[in-house]
Amino acid sequence: MHHPGHGTGAPLSPLHLAVLLVLLACAAVHVLGVRRARRRNPVQGWSPWRSASFLAGLVLLGVALLPPLAPAAHTDFRGHMAQHMLVGMYAPLALVLAAPVTLLLRALPSRGARRVTAVLHSRPARVAARPAVALVLSTGSLVPLYFTPLYDAAMAHPAGHALMGVHFLVSGCLFAHAVAGPDPAPGRPGVRARLVYLGVAIAAHALIAQALYGGFFVDVHAPVGQVQQGAEIMYYGGDVAELLLAGALVATWRPGRGRAAGGSAAGFTAWGTASRRSGTAC
Repeated sequence: MHHPGHGTGAPLSPLHLAVLLVLLACAAVHVLGVRRARRRNPVQGWSPWRSASFLAGLVLLGVALLPPLAPAAHTDFRGHMAQHMLVGMYAPLALVLAAPVTLLLRALPSRGARRVTAVLHSRPARVAARPAVALVLSTGSLVPLYFTPLYDAAMAHPAGHALMGVHFLVSGCLFAHAVAGPDPAPGRPGVRARLVYLGVAIAAHALIAQALYGGFFVDVHAPVGQVQQGAEIMYYGGDVAELLLAGALVATWRPGRGRAAGGSAAGFTAWGTASRRSGTAC
């Protein structure tokens, strides 16, 4: 569905203005959280690179969700795929590498930190943090999206398109966190196992992109040229994003530290214990 008045230089629609305000609010909350964390623990402070990563993630979301790309994503499969790459792969990686949960626990008072830690120790959180689950939600969901009528049904309604974007963002964050997130995660496997999951994701993305390009079992009502170029965006754009994710994963490899380097349950318990004792959570 094309929304008029979104050309170059046109004023933002109420929806896009709301998106911009939400992104600015997220940036402001992050800055306030960093200031509070530094006041609570001046010695430990907070890495400016983490903040830069978080703000970069918000910028990527802005590029994806604001004109000119956002209106194009409604009418052009190439625009949709570019938006998918930004919302589902690049922005999640930048946001996750900012260690937002660690910052939250450092900024919250002791009682709030204990509540958040309890949620993170809950069974649903543990299940969602598993690489296999995140892989199915992020990459596996592309099969029903592009090879059944689901894509066209979602694009036919603004709410469907919005839900699709939320799914891309949440599942992308879950996968980036499960594979290479700096925030500790209960039961996270070692680096070698996570490299295997990442390899499966790379192979699956490549196969889906090739099937889209070749038109095999594709159920997307768009011009063939758009679908093929969208497939190329998925193929090459996905490769770059997954290489960045692999680099982030390898950067966390500490062979001498064993499972603790992989964010094991023991490390996560120590992280929660620190939050309960001091309210700073590491």
